[in-house]
Amino acid sequence: MTACAIEGGSAGAAATANPEVEPEPEESGDPGEPAGADGFGPLPGSTAAGRADGEDGGTGETEEAEAPEAPPTGADARSDAEDAPPPGRFTLTADGAYAARITAAPGPPGERAWYPERWTLDGPEPYAVPLPLDQPEEADSEVAPLADGRVLIRRRVADRQMFSLLYPTGPGTGELLLGAVGCAEMSLLPPSPDGRCVYALAAGEDHASLWRVAGGAFGPEEVARIPGRCSGGVWLDRAGRMLALDRREPGGGPVKAVAVDLGRQGEVTPLLQIAPGSNDRLLLADADSGLLLLRSDAPGHDRLGWGVLGSCLPVRFPECLRLPDVTVTPFAVQPGQMLMPESCAVALRIDGAPGSWVGVWRPAGRQLRQFAAPLGWVPGAGYWSRDGVLRLPYANGATPCGVALLDAPEDVEPSSVTGRTGGGEDGREPSAADTAPAVCKPVPLGQAPLHGAARPD
Repeated sequence: MTACAIEGGSAGAAATANPEVEPEPEESGDPGEPAGADGFGPLPGSTAAGRADGEDGGTGETEEAEAPEAPPTGADARSDAEDAPPPGRFTLTADGAYAARITAAPGPPGERAWYPERWTLDGPEPYAVPLPLDQPEEADSEVAPLADGRVLIRRRVADRQMFSLLYPTGPGTGELLLGAVGCAEMSLLPPSPDGRCVYALAAGEDHASLWRVAGGAFGPEEVARIPGRCSGGVWLDRAGRMLALDRREPGGGPVKAVAVDLGRQGEVTPLLQIAPGSNDRLLLADADSGLLLLRSDAPGHDRLGWGVLGSCLPVRFPECLRLPDVTVTPFAVQPGQMLMPESCAVALRIDGAPGSWVGVWRPAGRQLRQFAAPLGWVPGAGYWSRDGVLRLPYANGATPCGVALLDAPEDVEPSSVTGRTGGGEDGREPSAADTAPAVCKPVPLGQAPLHGAARPD
């Protein structure tokens, strides 16, 4: 895959264009009261579906939602909170088969023994395997699962980063030492789509070093040195060759997403340049459809927008993704939608004062549906099946390893012409009425409908 600017221009060349900002709708009244159901996370401040975008970019009214049943209170609520494991970063393989996190048994904060844990998610029922060693891990250690079931762990020891592969060996845990990197700060990038490699980024003031810390022939090795200060990390293809990073030039200036070609010794080409002075960060990409989710202040302040890799159409900033007093961040895109970016279902993490919950949105539908999160969900953890089922891993006192299933709601179907829908002559989508919030009920995968998938008797 060749990195292309998503605004006009050619491959490998940054383009400057005006973003397409959809007009702001009128305020639709006060949000409803927080609600919850059956012990699942409450749906905070909910009118369920985000504002729908009008056919001509006009007002999108939000219908008032019916509140689901109240969450547990009193002793039941306290028991759920006390039994829930401490939160930790939850990292999935690109195909959703495995996940890993650093976790600990409940207990006083100063007495928790942290250890890695691997989740297996591609079988008839999910299950977790603890991977403790003789010495507990530090809470800031990072883990990343591989396609073969092993788990990479990064530990900081003084001014060095130590890397090992962990795997279950009967009742114990095996460890394969990979080596160390002399660096005070380093962070793991999302696992490579090839399932074999894991990369880490060491960011400095003048340059960033990209290291392959698993999957190489001789332990950790530096594969690219990129001028400027870099952050982020999004894979653009399924081969694990094209990596997008958010970079600020060594002399300062705005942050721009760039593409790093690991097949050409880390060659860097511009990827996003919506306006000359705007900060344009890439948040998520889908290799099948080319859909890109980004955040930019080109409209005058930070907005969540979308575009298509290699397209000359302008970046769009949907009004329905602009919610008051919350932060909306995409975390998963439905795969398998070849050449149909507008039809991809996108899962979004919504963070507000009451907590975190789940949003589902399609570029073609132009409305945001909001759902309560399952109790024990690690915010931002989840993956889509090709047939549009969102899987949300969670763990709580009653279920140490579970997956909640959520069918993507149907929205307006796009036409066969990329960049246009069947809603109007100007390519804008018709507005759709908002619906009451549904609750994402956490059902163990073994008891949940598998939507036509084969299942052992």
